[in-house]
Amino acid sequence: MRVIAYLATAGVAAIVSFALSMVIWKLSHRFRLYPKIRERDVHTRPTPRLGGIAMFLGIVAAFAVGAFIPQLALVYSQPVHIWGLLGSALMIVLIGVADDIWDLDWLTKLAGQLLAAALLAWSGIQFLSFPIPQLGNPGNGTLVTPASWQSLIITVLLIVLVMNAINFIDGLDGLVAGVAIIANGVFSVYVFFISSGPTGQSDYFNLAQLISAVLIGVCVGFLPLNWHPARLFMGDAGALLVGLMMAASTISVTSQINPVALEDSVGSARQYLPALIPLLLPFAILVIPLLDFGLAVIRRLRAGKSPFSADRKHLHHRLLDMGHSHLHAVLILYGWTAAASIGMLLFLFIDTWWAALATLLGLVACTIITLAPFSRRKAVEAAVQSTAGVLPGSELARFDPLDAAADEVGEPSDSNAREALERLHEHEKEGTA
Repeated sequence: MRVIAYLATAGVAAIVSFALSMVIWKLSHRFRLYPKIRERDVHTRPTPRLGGIAMFLGIVAAFAVGAFIPQLALVYSQPVHIWGLLGSALMIVLIGVADDIWDLDWLTKLAGQLLAAALLAWSGIQFLSFPIPQLGNPGNGTLVTPASWQSLIITVLLIVLVMNAINFIDGLDGLVAGVAIIANGVFSVYVFFISSGPTGQSDYFNLAQLISAVLIGVCVGFLPLNWHPARLFMGDAGALLVGLMMAASTISVTSQINPVALEDSVGSARQYLPALIPLLLPFAILVIPLLDFGLAVIRRLRAGKSPFSADRKHLHHRLLDMGHSHLHAVLILYGWTAAASIGMLLFLFIDTWWAALATLLGLVACTIITLAPFSRRKAVEAAVQSTAGVLPGSELARFDPLDAAADEVGEPSDSNAREALERLHEHEKEGTA
């Protein structure tokens, strides 16, 4: 029955999010509520960025309906958690909308994010303890309980980190919504498993699962308008909101799990690795956002810029530059998220070695697909080099990046590769005519 309750709230979130996204899309075009295209943007036509408003109202509607579902009474037994979550979500949406309209400076945005994260932590959704299993002796895991002020600071910093990590990858149509659906789907399975075992249910576990279900519903409802070519963007308001919700759900669970109890629930045959899942799974489901965030911060600091300054060197930009289409780039990042998160989850259900093998195969498959354009480029380069004298020197420089005349702008894409082969075939036909 709990599953039905979560599905019901997810359904409400999806319906409300979709309906309001349609309304906001039409109103935005009627009143021209969309910004100019920036140099780093991938899209080529002005597109409204206020989808985060529809997503937030979908979340509010889902939590309102959930209050009347008896199976979710345990969640609402601590209303301060609900009000703290919705209050911090409202703050984030207001900050995001203001940034989407007026383009706030990074310091103002960071201050607002810190305040929203502090409100969420103050409401009780924070790291009360950290599960630390002893790898050499898995039966003696411990829970480390930091001081209250330490817990507050750690929670606030991690919430801000996750929000910005999600916001950083919001550069392709459907990317954030799809990644959130995959990650929270995996996380929901995990929470359902541990709350059904000897660890038992609690308001924290149920809250985490409710947050994940509502977020999945909101993203499912928003995705039809955000799929390529997108008619509506979630903007900073939506991306920061997704990050806030994901941080809240993972924090609710991670700080409440005893690694000893979890180890007992999966059996000694799988040794101590499952006891690490509460620590590793949040990083697995956020592997793409956190990687992109870390690389961006390092890149910008080395250039002497603010870590929050904008550029066009994110992971999704690099996939496009490699030659992947917009759709392929999004699906590849979906694949990496699924491989990392599902692979980590498998350690709870199957033997450790089989889970490791499945995870490795998934990551290898993602690597091969990601690097596929390089093999196509090499084929074109080989074809061009083997027909020296057939194409003019300018064509050789254009399609062969090893040529001294090639530059960064002229690196061949998939379309250039196809054009090169077509030109070669045309020259061959002319030579035989």
